[in-house]
Amino acid sequence: MLPPPDAFWSELQVQTSRSSGPGGQNVNKVESRVELRFDVAHSLLLSDEQKQRILEKLAPQLTAEGLLVVTAQEDRSQLRNKDIALRKLHEALAKALHRPKARKPTKPSKSAVRKRLETKKKHGEKKANRRDIDH
Repeated sequence: MLPPPDAFWSELQVQTSRSSGPGGQNVNKVESRVELRFDVAHSLLLSDEQKQRILEKLAPQLTAEGLLVVTAQEDRSQLRNKDIALRKLHEALAKALHRPKARKPTKPSKSAVRKRLETKKKHGEKKANRRDIDH
């Protein structure tokens, strides 16, 4: 089970910068873009099994130092961008830890098999009736 999003603040490095996008002159003055860095391997919130799974699943998104970096610049407000970035981080971790339900192999019923074969036979007969008698 993954801890709630707010529990991660103690383990995050937060960096802000000027954002592109909406905001007019505000964009040139205010650092509203938020970048969160999370060190998965040294986290105290995650179990060893969770860390291993996250490191495997999110390997392409990790930096050379093993940090998971998430950015947000959707909003003009730095505070809202922090919340968005935290939500993105939590969703990425939750997705990496999700284990899909095992598929149970099934067999088609006898009536379904019979119906499929009858349909194929009718279709074949229909095509056979289209042929010229000479050939």
